Amino acid sequence: MERSRRSFLKILGISTLGLGTLSSVDLLAKAGTGKAEFTPDPNGMTGERWALVVDAKKLDEETTQKAIEACHLIHNVPDYGDEDNEEIKWIWTDKYEHAFPGTEHAYLAEEIEEKPFLLLCNHCANPPCVRVCPTQATWQREDGIVMMDQHRCIGCRYCMAGCPFGARSFNWKDPRTTYFKDKEPPNPKYPTRTKGVVEKCNLCAERLAVGEMPACVEAVKDSKAIVFGDLEDPDSEVREVLHEHFAIRRKPELGTNPNVYYIV
Repeated sequence: MERSRRSFLKILGISTLGLGTLSSVDLLAKAGTGKAEFTPDPNGMTGERWALVVDAKKLDEETTQKAIEACHLIHNVPDYGDEDNEEIKWIWTDKYEHAFPGTEHAYLAEEIEEKPFLLLCNHCANPPCVRVCPTQATWQREDGIVMMDQHRCIGCRYCMAGCPFGARSFNWKDPRTTYFKDKEPPNPKYPTRTKGVVEKCNLCAERLAVGEMPACVEAVKDSKAIVFGDLEDPDSEVREVLHEHFAIRRKPELGTNPNVYYIV
């Protein structure tokens, strides 16, 4: 133990010397902020409150599957199916009665009753998952995106209990040594996760940072079944679509203020 401690202090001392005037206290203080210093991509997309509008009328089985596959491939989401309830999902489908409980009734149109609705993290303006996380592994950006830091996640699953939308998945096994054991992840630029951490949709924050639309939006762009934009921008496409169509949100009575809208 003493040897390990000496080695750590030696490395820390060398690092401090290499950085000139920064002391070890400065280094630790900077690390504790959790904020990396970087130069933003000039093509990156910025907004005050990002949102999605899902037009269920335009989503059929083919386009829905395109959106799911695009998201899961780009983010290296392992496909365990529903094996022993170990499914990992960022975007998925469910029936109306489960997606919008409390709004169904005995005379609901059969088309709506049987239709699979595309679901994902709602990136709520008032996210309960953020409040209950003890390590700030999940936090909310200024533009409203609710993020996950798997390096900080301790696997307590409080966020899963706090989320009323079932938008989070827990890695019961290590995808690196199971699902990706004998094959390369589809996207080498996106990090795979490890056993014992939670994951979910991040609204493609890494794509927005370089000026690209979310993967699900890009995958179905020809049909415009999913529209993305800044709710605070009166000229944005999401504002235009919401102005022209009646849209609902999931479980609005809970007060989380979801930023994903549905045209049903």
